[in-house]
Amino acid sequence: MVIGVTMVNVLPGKERIAYNELSRIEGIKDIYHVFGEYDFVVIIEVEDLGHLNYIVDLIREAGDVTATQTIVGAELK
Repeated sequence: MVIGVTMVNVLPGKERIAYNELSRIEGIKDIYHVFGEYDFVVIIEVEDLGHLNYIVDLIREAGDVTATQTIVGAELK
């Protein structure tokens, strides 16, 4: 299991539209609307890094998304 945390910026005033579009992407576990440098924090939970990359590409292609930054999480045991 791979966890990705992607911070997303969207065009001003397009937050609701972007949220609705992001919420339809399979593999996205949670979406948080935040205030500050980014508009959303998106939690992605998938099987492998290749699938994480695919999901991040879908996010980048979503209408009104202007920038993303992704952090890959690792489980400590």
